[in-house]
This record gives sequence, structure tokens and C-alpha cells, in this order.
Amino acid sequence: MTTQADLKKVRISMMNAVHDLAVMVARDEGLFRDEGLDVEVIDTGGTARVNPEGAALTERIFDRSLEALYNEGGLDQYRMCEWGVVKRTVESLQSDQRAARIVALGSAMTRQAIITSPTSGITEPEQFKDTPVAVSPYNGSHFTTLKMLEGFIAKEHIVVTHAGTMRERLGAVQRGEVLGANVMEPWISSAQKMGLRVIMESNSTRAEAARDDLDGPTLAAMFRAQGRASELINKDPRRFEHYFVTESGGLLEPGDLQVARLLYAAPKPYTRERFEDTYNWMRGYPDLIAPNATYDQTVDNRAWE
Repeated sequence: MTTQADLKKVRISMMNAVHDLAVMVARDEGLFRDEGLDVEVIDTGGTARVNPEGAALTERIFDRSLEALYNEGGLDQYRMCEWGVVKRTVESLQSDQRAARIVALGSAMTRQAIITSPTSGITEPEQFKDTPVAVSPYNGSHFTTLKMLEGFIAKEHIVVTHAGTMRERLGAVQRGEVLGANVMEPWISSAQKMGLRVIMESNSTRAEAARDDLDGPTLAAMFRAQGRASELINKDPRRFEHYFVTESGGLLEPGDLQVARLLYAAPKPYTRERFEDTYNWMRGYPDLIAPNATYDQTVDNRAWE
């Protein structure tokens, strides 16, 4: 009989429901335990939360709540948007930050949407030329805004700005303080319930990072559990809506979440081609990421060895 003392202990982050739903389901359904793991999921309060940690909003990424906790040794492993993980991994390895390596392409394909007010006059992406869109700097909303708009607007005419948390961004759009904002669930569904307009949407995939001495078999067990959780979510996403209703802080009720936007899969290796495509795209913007990074320095697919 497996006892609590027999389980391998791992501390991982939880930023928000949509990024980390597979992690929370794996925890709450006992899937980590089935893999011989005692996983502590630590709330790091990202900007998608109703009341995030204040440090989640700072422009200095390594001072933010998740990164600071990882640097202090309080986390073994974390996940966020692919571009954000590439940036943090590259720049941690080139500085005095605690090193991490990319260890997987993650389980969540997070939907992001650029929204506006019906009174803004904006009905198409081209109208955001030289018009600020509110994002979280160097997080998924920032990167997906660049990705989405560069199909319609020259890079030098894409403008992003910081307008607080995702809930605060919705308020800023309602008040006309900004004409556009990029948000994810549960805030897309909340925006639609508030009568705001979705202009365009795109998925952004997670990536997973871990400390160097978190071994491959442990990571593999974590990823198997997330894969099983992903199957449960995709089979019946409405069953897990309550995580998002709670996160919305009263804006959503059961049945309000647009569950068709939820999409999850088992984590998989982060390939050389994927790294090079992502890194080279990021290098195409000034100051988006540090130069001279390589795949061999940044990625360690030890879960599949």
C-alpha cells in the first residue's frame, strides 16, 4: 500500500485556471498520486486573477511573484505561455537568476482574444494601427497580440500598453481608456457577457520549465498525469467550469463560460525546430528577448529519455 511518505514530493506553480487546469484536475482527481507523486500546487497569483499578487504586475519579470518564488527555491517547476518561458529561460541562463530549462511543450492551448467596446468604432484588426492594446508585458497576452496583429499591421505600427489585470483591462475598455485589450478565459466569456466585442482570437500554447535537478522520471510522471487530466477536460469541459466561475470573482455564473475555447493535450518534447522558430520570431522585435541563445543551452527533454 502506497503511503504519503512513499510519494515523490514536487512543488509546482498555479497562475490561473486556463493555463493550469490540467494541473488542478490532475491534483483534484488523484492523477498525480496515481503516478507516485505528492504534488503541491502553489498559487502564484498571475495577472489573470481577480486579486493577483501586486508583484505579478511589475515590468521587471524576475521580480514578479512566480519568478521570485522560483528564484528563492520555493518552486521546482512552472509553466506559462511558450514565449514567456523561452524568454525567462534564456535570460535566467544569461544572468544571476536561478537557472531553469524548458522541459516540455505544455498541455494548455490557451485561447486569447483582443476585445473592444461596441462604442469604439473598431470592427476589424486593421483599425488597431498605432492604437494601444492593453496586455500583460512579456506574458501571453503581449506575445499573442503581436502574433495576431502582425498579420494585418506592420510591426512598427503595433502598439501595446499596460492597463492592469485582465479584469481591470475590461473596465478600461468599458470606460474608453483603451480601445482594445487582450484577455483569456474566464475574461473572454466575461467580456461577452458585459456586451464587449471580440475582434479576433488565437491559441497560445504553454511551455514547461524546471530546475536542473528535477529528474526525468519525475517529470514524465507529472506529464502523464496532465495527459490523463487533459483527456478528462476535453471529454467534458463543462464539468470543470467551476474553476473559471470561481476565478471570475462573480462575473460568471455556471453555464456562462464558453467551454468550446478550452483545449488541452498531453505535454510533449520541445523540439529544436520549435525552439528555433519561436526564438527567431521573438528576436524580430527590439528588446523582446536576449540574443545568442541556443537550443542545447535552453532545452532539456529529459522526461522522454
